[in-house]
Amino acid sequence: MPKPVNADITRSEIPLSRRSFLKTGTAMVSGSLAAHTLHQVTGAEAAENLPPNVPDWSRPLGTSVDDRPYGTPSPYESQVVRRSLPWITATRESSVNFTPLHELDGIITPNGLCFERHHGGAPDIPPHEHRLMLNGLVDRPLLFTMDDLKRFPCESRFYFLECAANGGLEWFGAQLNGCQYTHGMVHCVQYTGVPLKTVLNEAGLTSNAKWILAEGADSASMTRSIPLEKAMDDCLLAYSMNGERLRPEQGYPLRLLVPGWEGNMWIKWLRRLEVGDQPWHSREETARYTDLLENGKARQFTWIMEAKSVVTHPSPEKPLLQKGFQQLKGLAWSGRGKIARVDVSFDGGINWQPARLDEPVLPKCLTRFYADWTWNGEERLIQSRAMDEFGYVQPEYPDLLKARGIHSIYHNNGIQTWLVNPSGEVGNVRLGS
Repeated sequence: MPKPVNADITRSEIPLSRRSFLKTGTAMVSGSLAAHTLHQVTGAEAAENLPPNVPDWSRPLGTSVDDRPYGTPSPYESQVVRRSLPWITATRESSVNFTPLHELDGIITPNGLCFERHHGGAPDIPPHEHRLMLNGLVDRPLLFTMDDLKRFPCESRFYFLECAANGGLEWFGAQLNGCQYTHGMVHCVQYTGVPLKTVLNEAGLTSNAKWILAEGADSASMTRSIPLEKAMDDCLLAYSMNGERLRPEQGYPLRLLVPGWEGNMWIKWLRRLEVGDQPWHSREETARYTDLLENGKARQFTWIMEAKSVVTHPSPEKPLLQKGFQQLKGLAWSGRGKIARVDVSFDGGINWQPARLDEPVLPKCLTRFYADWTWNGEERLIQSRAMDEFGYVQPEYPDLLKARGIHSIYHNNGIQTWLVNPSGEVGNVRLGS
């Protein structure tokens, strides 16, 4: 019997089941991409444009600079888009779309491809009418315009942002056959803004100040409690990303950055900061964004996004097209600091070898890794395993499930396995212990 796409498999079962499994898995991803297939030129068409002939596109004048006041990607890259799963939430205003990690190079996510997560849709906020209120346990309650905030000394920093639910559907086994869907709730950009501690110092903190409540201006009034130590460390009030103003879906005109911590705390459309002496225990830190354990209890305030990695090529959307020399590509990140090492395996974790880390390697930022290998058409089980500068090692799923049980959603950083079959197609599988 063929294994369904959400089944766990053990290493001893692989030779009997993985071919039939992969047929099921690749059918899912190929169907989802069918609408984005580009025109394929025929052999005759291609020959006419090959050297020494002058190709068709070199004969007429090209597009004028006036035709593109804001640049757009080539139409031949139209498949490189964010995608969503319509059934993942009850409404489209409270939903998510996914970054196409498998289509990207380097560590910076283009602004138009950064994943979105909304709880009440993205509001349309005129920047000249927006205000940031600072109140609570402060010496001087303040009200800032955007122009006020931009007068403060600014900083630009590279950070990844990851939703706590990234990979949450995979907690129970291999569910979604695509790198974009299993790991695409993450992006990495250069943010520009004002350190939060600068604004807090401007207001003055009372002696009993210990927590910050951040509130968004969206219809959900998203709120999260943040320890004062973190707020005074590396949090940023950001108004730009990758050199331009925030996109509306990314919090325009102002959002809070909480580097290395779960994305739900990075409050978008930030309108209020209240200083208090204890956490507020809002909906998003009690009924949501807690980790349900095997004993029925939930862990609260598990903010840090631990070390994690994923191979982006080969992957279900990036099959192997020919035998011979290959370059494995992937991304790794840690909410604690820098990635120190990434190992890769081609046999499901039996043997490991170090990957090459591409510079720059920055704290709390995506890190690109590569590994050279040769594929001769045999089946392979490809994995990556990240370790950060503090010695934390990305766990295998049996260890993760032993510690957390099977009822969690958030903070899934288990080792991902891609199965390469002799045709070069790639599927998502889960290896048992």
